[in-house]
Amino acid sequence: MKRQAHAHRRRRRAAAKPAARKPGSRKPGSRKPAAAARKPKPTPRQPQHGFPEGMEAGYQEGVSVGYHGFGTYFEGTSIIIPSYNQVDFLKKCIASIDLHTSGAHEIIVVDNASTDGTEPYLRGLGSKVRYKVLETNRGFAGAINVGMMMAKGTYLLLLNNDTIVTERWLDNMLACLNSDSSIGMVGPVTNYISGDQRIDVPYKTVKGIAPFARQHNSPNPAKWQRTDRLTGFCLLFRRELWNRTGYMDEGYAIGNFEDDDYNIRVRMQGYAMYIARDTFIHHFGSVSMKALGEKLAEINDHNQQVYSEKWGNPHDLVHYVHQLGAPGAAGPGETSFFPQHIVARGVSGTLYWIESGVRRPIAGPVNVPVARLSQVDLRRWPVGEPIAPELAEAGWHGRATDGSGLPTMQGVAGMGADGLLYYVEYGARRRVSSAKAAEAWGLQLKPQGLVTAEQLAMLPVGMPIIAPVHVSEQL
Repeated sequence: MKRQAHAHRRRRRAAAKPAARKPGSRKPGSRKPAAAARKPKPTPRQPQHGFPEGMEAGYQEGVSVGYHGFGTYFEGTSIIIPSYNQVDFLKKCIASIDLHTSGAHEIIVVDNASTDGTEPYLRGLGSKVRYKVLETNRGFAGAINVGMMMAKGTYLLLLNNDTIVTERWLDNMLACLNSDSSIGMVGPVTNYISGDQRIDVPYKTVKGIAPFARQHNSPNPAKWQRTDRLTGFCLLFRRELWNRTGYMDEGYAIGNFEDDDYNIRVRMQGYAMYIARDTFIHHFGSVSMKALGEKLAEINDHNQQVYSEKWGNPHDLVHYVHQLGAPGAAGPGETSFFPQHIVARGVSGTLYWIESGVRRPIAGPVNVPVARLSQVDLRRWPVGEPIAPELAEAGWHGRATDGSGLPTMQGVAGMGADGLLYYVEYGARRRVSSAKAAEAWGLQLKPQGLVTAEQLAMLPVGMPIIAPVHVSEQL
């Protein structure tokens, strides 16, 4: 009995004794040491040989996504704002866009190397805007061109940074633009501008803008007015028009006249332009240009001279084209006014021989003038088969033959009885619009004397030849 009692007590003590803990475990209810709590869990060691392969695979995937996404656009408007040292006005402008723009859109700001804190402000906006800060001041046209290159919308809208947009501003302008495919560009009315887009306003302070615009911007197609001039403070057009017309001319230093230049180029293609008089936005008025002080008059005089030398009488030229029958939407756009049988290059430096509506890579250097074109202009011509340099040079000098050994009379120039320079190609005489146009293409160096004024008069009339725009080497 005693042995049974002792055994019973041993079993009770064993049942009460806690089980032995495994190494690294802790007593129930005890607190885990702080150092142990901070100790990270070990991660499986990755095989080092797979890292380069993985990085390369990720890079190739990114290239593929970028390649297949290039040239795709969203159904909406790219609002392009050039800026220069007016960050407070820019803030007001962007705030008004946020408040009054409901449709699909993106905001693109291109800054001309401002020194007033514009870049930190743009950086602080995060994904609200896409922006580019240029290293130098490339002027209004230069900043706009960069913005148009960056744009992803099916509509492009150029907007001064010293504007305040209002209720229904973009909706009303889009309605006007899309009411007829023959309309190329649309602009609003405002309180401060030259020409027919200016209207009188009753308000005296910024607080009066919204109430006035709310009443004014009631949609009304009866108030849409056709015009021959739209100013660049606010311009809306389709991407297709940009593809056909291209960049603004950066030959106009800093600002002024580049919008008038663009107007002429759009009208020559047969497009109409309209003022959406049911759309008002506020314009403080050329604040960046006014900041130039005494230099403003010098810049304006320079640009006026550039405009005059390039176009002469532009309205007469537009009338001349319309009499011939403007190219319209079915034509190749501004390329209708470029010559053939010339050599051109884009950003890559590759030389192309332009003939029969095709650009043929030249397999070597040539000793003839080369016209510099933007990529937008150059790519309207499809790429053809390469051509030997000596054949391109022979064609440029008018020595190409029709196979019988006789000159084809292609790509030669001659003076007409009216004293104007004409260019002969494909059996037609094409009026060269100005000396600047001739120099841009090297036409004044083309063979002359191969065709007389009498022979020119017998040829049918083709589209005139205009100068290509001047753009930076990156476009």
